[in-house]
Amino acid sequence: MHQMIIIGSGPAGYTAAIYAARAGLEPVMFASSVAPGGELMNTTEVENFPGFPEGIQGPDLMQKMQEQAEKFGMKLVFDDVTAVDLAGEVKKVTTSDGTVHEAKTVILSTGSAYRKLGLENEEALTGHGISSCATCDGFFFRDREIAVVGGGDSAMEEAIFLTRFASKVTIIHRREEFRASKIMADRALQHEKIEVLWNTEVHEIHGEGQLTGVTLNNTVNGEKSELAIDGLFVAIGNDPRVSLVEGQLDLTADGTIAVEGRSSRTSLPGVFAAGDVIDPTYRQAITAAASGTAAALDAEHYLSALDN
Repeated sequence: MHQMIIIGSGPAGYTAAIYAARAGLEPVMFASSVAPGGELMNTTEVENFPGFPEGIQGPDLMQKMQEQAEKFGMKLVFDDVTAVDLAGEVKKVTTSDGTVHEAKTVILSTGSAYRKLGLENEEALTGHGISSCATCDGFFFRDREIAVVGGGDSAMEEAIFLTRFASKVTIIHRREEFRASKIMADRALQHEKIEVLWNTEVHEIHGEGQLTGVTLNNTVNGEKSELAIDGLFVAIGNDPRVSLVEGQLDLTADGTIAVEGRSSRTSLPGVFAAGDVIDPTYRQAITAAASGTAAALDAEHYLSALDN
């Protein structure tokens, strides 16, 4: 019987593990067998994480967090969790080989996944001109021409933020009007650095080692055109990874795991959640790490109450 199982890694999971391990809880972390470390594994230079004035590569930051957690006693298992049973006092976590692991507490730090365009070359150029996070990567496109794909509030926010750096921002939207709120749409439409291509979608992505441009498709008449850009920001939404707990935990209207106030407590006792899987708004490494701290402390208090 484990004191704590952490499902998922990334800044939230590793930070929770650091705090829990230092408290002597001997946490066991199940990180993905395919993509451990979370979304930062797909990020190149990280310049906004405190403590690294010269910046740090995303994978290097995750490696340091992993090493720190292991130093204090976290056990890391590179395996996929296929099912959970969280209702009882003893939590059951099943991994890919069918083994059932039991624990008194579970922390869910499964993150979220940015929606992708699903085009050839997209994966290869992610982090090399293609991004899903303007606040993470906008700085690298100073005085460059870039494009944002999307039509919701997040796309408008990304586009407006990117005008701080880029010489020109083109919003590519497949419909003839935005889904964004009127105030956000108006801000984007009235900005002198922003141009909108309506009824347009990205058809092909070009570049070897670095993005050089895209082929566009007009959704009305099918005409193709070329757009030379240095950056492409995909802002078509993200999906919290909650498939494991659907039907067991309460979810919010945004599809994230519901927690009590600023805590990490979910709708089931002994089950806690942290990081992007509870955060539809900020989705930053530093906020994920902070919520990982809360999850570890909340779980520690829960375990202390069990012993009394």
